[in-house]
Amino acid sequence: MASANSLRSLMRPSIPVAPRLIPIISSSFSTTTALSASPRAPKSSVVTSTKMKKNFKKGGGQASAPTKKPNPGERKAFRKRIQLSNNSALAVEGIEVLKADTLAQSSNTGKMFSIPDEIIDQLRTLEAFKATQAWNLFRKPHFLARKEAVELISKLDNAATKKEAEKIVLTGSKLSGKSLAVLQAISYALLNKWVVINIPEAQDLTNGNTDYAHIPNTEPAVYSQPVYVLRLLQTIYKANKAVLESLKVEKDWSLTGLQKGNSLAELILTCKESEFAWTTFNALWNELTLPGRPPVLFSLDGLSHISKLSQYRDPAFNLIHSHDLALVRTFVDALSGKTKLPNGGAVIASTSGNNMQFHPSQELVLAQLEAGQSGKPIPKPDPYEKKYDDRVYESLKNTSVLRIEGINHDDTKTLMGYWAASGLLRNVVNNHTIREKWALAGNGNVGEMERVALLTMRM
Repeated sequence: MASANSLRSLMRPSIPVAPRLIPIISSSFSTTTALSASPRAPKSSVVTSTKMKKNFKKGGGQASAPTKKPNPGERKAFRKRIQLSNNSALAVEGIEVLKADTLAQSSNTGKMFSIPDEIIDQLRTLEAFKATQAWNLFRKPHFLARKEAVELISKLDNAATKKEAEKIVLTGSKLSGKSLAVLQAISYALLNKWVVINIPEAQDLTNGNTDYAHIPNTEPAVYSQPVYVLRLLQTIYKANKAVLESLKVEKDWSLTGLQKGNSLAELILTCKESEFAWTTFNALWNELTLPGRPPVLFSLDGLSHISKLSQYRDPAFNLIHSHDLALVRTFVDALSGKTKLPNGGAVIASTSGNNMQFHPSQELVLAQLEAGQSGKPIPKPDPYEKKYDDRVYESLKNTSVLRIEGINHDDTKTLMGYWAASGLLRNVVNNHTIREKWALAGNGNVGEMERVALLTMRM
């Protein structure tokens, strides 16, 4: 039976619901703001041909001005530029000018000499100056006649007197001055009216970046590099023009269009196309090795690059040995003594510390030659080494090795005194400063000494 309270609750009247006064407005969901939702202006139909370089640095994405790409070869020319004077440097007084017999005299060891103006253009043409050398810091090109340079030039002077060919390999640590020693040898040769042929970078002959072609009727196959040889002929002509004009052609070179009685300068000028470059160079080299000619200096920087396989390939797609390149073989035959120089002269090869390719045969023969010259035990070949090359060993076994390392304290004093007189070294040149720079440079390494003392000037 239901209670009285439950019956009372069922008897209560229901409360009516009030009508909604604000209508419900429904809309679709969107994340677009009211400003961006406004109608956009139509895109322009004008198309700009100039590409705009966008700047994505912090603070804005505004487009910068259009940039111009460098012309072909412009970057390489900027990288290899040579500046030989600096008007901001002080002129150093009292320095002797280099003469024909200056470096051949032992009394001039440890002195500074300036390069004569008449051979600077010839040295620049032969690319004897290097971009890594600090020529651009001083008023005029000068160099130190160190003991190794005097020894090198003395050998060249004796070779010219005895009409023998001096075959020398310059070796040493990085930045020790090997390329500068080659420049000093070239300066001596130019002042004494030698014919100079210089290959500034042996890497350019073997890295596969120039044209090459098989020379007919050669077995085993030999390959020429016509474009490089044509450029080399033009360099030889510009650097040795006065000497070549005084020499007459003695052999019959009917293929070149010359007759006996023409000068060797005219022999070079007959070559207008690269396809005749190797024939002309071969004729010039044969003429220079005849009796009665002036001495010849044949120099090369970067010996290790011609002691290995090149990046060129034969028709069977096998890598070509560097000694099978005609110009390299000409240099190697002169360096080994296979090609005689009856008028005297020198063949100089320099190892490069900045860009060196390790070759076990080259390192072995140079170590053996150097040990034999100093009376030390001769190193023996490694029985487990499989990369020895007999061709490289045979090409270097008849040479003499000249090692160039750091300079002594006296030469350091002379060199730092020249830097101070030029206004580049602000320190007082005393015994403490000399010992400090000499020790920091790794026992007198010239290149490291320039970095230690002149680094702020090169920045």
